[in-house]
Amino acid sequence: MANEGADERPEADGKESDRNRSGTGRALLLTAASVVLPGIAHLRSGRRAAGITILSVYALLIAGAAAAAFLLAGNITRGARMAVQSEWLLTVGAAAFVLAVLWMTVIVHSWVITRPRPAGAGARIGGAALVLLLCLCIAAPAGAVMHTSYTAYDTLSSVFGDDDLDGKPHDDADPWNGRDRIEVLLIGGDSGSNRYGMRTDSVMLASIDVNDGDTVLIGLPRNLEDVQFPKGSKLAEAYPPPYGFDDIFNEIYQTVADDPERLAENPQATDPAADTLKGVVGHITGLEPEYYALVDMKGFEAVIDAIGGIDVHIDQPIPYGQEGAVLEAGDQHLDGNQALWYGRSRVNSDDYTRMGRQGCLIKYVAEQADPATVLTSYQDLAGATKKTLRTDIPQAKLPAFIELAESFSDDGRMKALQLSPPQVNPAYPDWKEIRGLVADAVSAQQDDGGDGDRAAEPEPSASAPSPSPSAEGAEDEGGEGDSTEWQDYTGLPEPSPTTPGRQVGDDATSLDAICP
Repeated sequence: MANEGADERPEADGKESDRNRSGTGRALLLTAASVVLPGIAHLRSGRRAAGITILSVYALLIAGAAAAAFLLAGNITRGARMAVQSEWLLTVGAAAFVLAVLWMTVIVHSWVITRPRPAGAGARIGGAALVLLLCLCIAAPAGAVMHTSYTAYDTLSSVFGDDDLDGKPHDDADPWNGRDRIEVLLIGGDSGSNRYGMRTDSVMLASIDVNDGDTVLIGLPRNLEDVQFPKGSKLAEAYPPPYGFDDIFNEIYQTVADDPERLAENPQATDPAADTLKGVVGHITGLEPEYYALVDMKGFEAVIDAIGGIDVHIDQPIPYGQEGAVLEAGDQHLDGNQALWYGRSRVNSDDYTRMGRQGCLIKYVAEQADPATVLTSYQDLAGATKKTLRTDIPQAKLPAFIELAESFSDDGRMKALQLSPPQVNPAYPDWKEIRGLVADAVSAQQDDGGDGDRAAEPEPSASAPSPSPSAEGAEDEGGEGDSTEWQDYTGLPEPSPTTPGRQVGDDATSLDAICP
């Protein structure tokens, strides 16, 4: 009898071992299946109520995700409007965290209820390893979503303001407070380790039609002298007429930044100097810039790299850098450093040609910032933006600006008016005439807002040099022996500027004509 019992135990132990191995494999399979079909392990283990509940919640989430994808499909603008609202970003991050925790809980519990008992050391170690791996598969994408949403939230909070400047509550139905046009001051700051402070070598005022996105870019030369300030302002008291400011225009920003308590209109502003410069430019142009955006030109390099560079057509070689490098003529793809020099170089050209190229940079970036590239490079772009951009545009206005950008991409036109010689003499500017030029440029664009006028605009040739407004005028008006405005100004035989981007004439000109 004793021998018979001894003979039966190994056979019984073998069957038990086979059942454990079979049970372990089944448990591992059901646990893995719970990643793609949560609740399946609960159903197969007889826990029908829990399994049906988990699967129902999962089905609702899938349906919700599909509905969201359908609503956002082909409508990047709608998604972008949501992505610039802090409450949506926080909601997405919190939802990703909660869903990940619940999903991982289901995975762990699936193993707990399906594992064989008793389980050997191998089954316990294998099960724990599989559960950990499966949880990581859920935690990794959830962590990426939370990191991205927090990065966006942090960038928006760091760069954009919280409240409207005029104290009026934001109204989604009327975000521009009844205005037909909105003016934004675009400042290119040139700071560096080899100079003190920041020079605003690039200052443009964008006047934007809020209905169709039509934009006039008004370029102010950095070397304007005898700048007059708004009556009653702190700058006007410190630099009274008739002589006004005793330095050139691009030094105003740093002058205010050095003594904001005495010279800034609002010393408590995030950037008192930029805030004060809005009033100065408004006084010069006769418009009312409501917001400013200041981009450090060195940081601009990182922004261009983050969006994958830009394509430009260069009429004539542009020297750049400190080692004799050249941006060759022709169709070129520029990285961040090359784009920076495209907008900064004055070698073999002048301030005003550079102003034209800077307007072209804005046009190229607006046209070529591919949404897919922006999304895939979002972390780099967010980091570059935090280091590069300062603005007083409130977060509440961002969805409205996105809609405005969509209007521009669909129907808008961009024109430029450079307040440069010969129409403006920077050494002895006629401020009344400047305001008249600006008013005429904005009025002309409003008058030309019809679809017929849009269709009538010629498409420029990408391979041909950019036409000059003065040259066009010479062909229309000048006869043999007549001189053009450019010849009268320079004394040169050429009827128009030969450098790309150089605008001459009193009328705002399409950037499609200025930019090759």
